[in-house]
Parts: sequence; structure tokens; C-alpha cells
Amino acid sequence: MANLKELRNRITSISSTMQITSAMKMVSAAKLKRAQDAIEQMRPFSSKLQDIIANVSATLDSSEGPYSQEREVKKLLIVPVTSNRGLCGGFNSGVVKEVNSLIEENTGAEVSLFTIGKKSIIAFKKTNRMVSEDIEIWNDLTFANASDIADQLMSEYLEGKWDKIVLVYNRFKNAATQVVTAEQFLPISSSDESTSDSSATGDYIYEPQKEEILNILIPKSLKTQVFKVLLDSQASEHGARMTAMHKATDNATDLRDGLKLEYNQARQAAITNEILEIVGGAEALKG
Repeated sequence: MANLKELRNRITSISSTMQITSAMKMVSAAKLKRAQDAIEQMRPFSSKLQDIIANVSATLDSSEGPYSQEREVKKLLIVPVTSNRGLCGGFNSGVVKEVNSLIEENTGAEVSLFTIGKKSIIAFKKTNRMVSEDIEIWNDLTFANASDIADQLMSEYLEGKWDKIVLVYNRFKNAATQVVTAEQFLPISSSDESTSDSSATGDYIYEPQKEEILNILIPKSLKTQVFKVLLDSQASEHGARMTAMHKATDNATDLRDGLKLEYNQARQAAITNEILEIVGGAEALKG
């Protein structure tokens, strides 16, 4: 059994850790509320924009657009979206695992990585697959900064540098649940259901022409998609960190209570031994 001083030091250390994890939990809870509001407001706009594009392109040949042409996948770019900080449970490891799975599935293609977040850089820096990185986006997450990333991806795709681009991120479901998602960015994959629903709404007269509308809407939609992915990942990070810190605080409380019980038992035993020694000494003097 550890002595009383060691037990006191451990109790003090665990109590300090509890204060840190509890504070991190409250900070993440406050940030989560703002991030959750942002992604919930963004999703309807992104969904409606996709519906408009599906409606406009319903009567057009999707292969005519530069962003819709299907190619033989010889060069694949994966964009893992992780955080700059840890202490958020399996938030980052889930993305890394999904990326490794995609690399194994595409052994016939040359796979490269555009990492977003420090944790993905650390995870893949030894693979020699990284071609670009971005960690500053989390310091100022705005539509303009997300558009810069989207412009770079679209430009490289049009130049033929990549045949396919996939975004891997955590989709926010609720504060306790994040779903690792691999979402195709380019080429644009048309949804049969959305196309059929939108085409059934009727025939419209467009001004200007449909092709011109698509040339404006598709880049806008792709930028919106990147911004939505980043907002999803940000909300998921705060939710995962809040949940992880809550569990850490609970575990530290249980550990501290157990140590306090052990400390009290050890102190009681020490006091009992001292009383026995005093009584024994007094009896010896009487004898």
C-alpha cells in the first residue's frame, strides 16, 4: 500500500486534471452551440443548391460539363479533414482509418493527399503521399477561405492533375455522434433520385441559357460543398471533445474517490498503530 504522502500527491494531481477536463468540456460545449447552429443553417442552402443544379441539368448531357466528365481513375486525390488539436476521442483516428482504407481499395491508382489539419499531417507525413496541406483554415473558418481551397482543387482537376477527388471528414449528427464520411468532390456525381424528383417538377424557361446557369452554379455549389464539409468537421470536433472530456472527468472522479477511500483507510490504520504503540509503551512503564 502506498504511503500517505504519495496518496495525497496523487489525489491532488487527479483533482487538478479534473479541473482541466471540466473546463475543456465547458469550452467545447459553448463552441459546439455556435458550430451546430452554423452547420444546421448551412445544410438547407447546400441541399437546395444541389436540387437547383439537378433541375437545370436534368435535360442536359452531364458529360458536357468540365466538372462532370468521368475519367479513368489513374490519379486520386484524397482530402482528409482533421483537427489541429487532440483530446477529442476517436475523431481524428476515424478519418485516418478511412483514408488508409481508401488507399488500399485504390491500389491501381496513384493516391495523393491534401491534408487539412495538423493531426492528418502527423499521421501521413511519412507516407510520401502529401502534395499540399492547410492548417490555417481552422484559425479563421470563413466561406472566403474555404473557397480558396475549393478553387485550388477545381483548378488542379481541370488541369488534369487529378482524375478524382474525395473528401474524408466527420459528418455531424449530434453532440455524441459523428459519422466518418467519404464524399466524392470531383467529378460531380449526379443523384438519380434528386434528378428524377427535380425533373418531375416541370419544364421551365431559363434566362440565360441552362448551360450558362450551370457554369455559374456548379463552381458555387462546389465551394459551398467544401464550406459545408469544414463546418461539419468543426462541429464534430467540438462534440467529440466535449464527450471525451465528460468521460475523462467522470473517470477522474471515480479514481479520486477510490484514492480518497484508500487514503482514509491508510490514515486510520496509521492512527490505530500509533494508539497501540502508546498503550503498549504505557503498559510497559507500569510493568
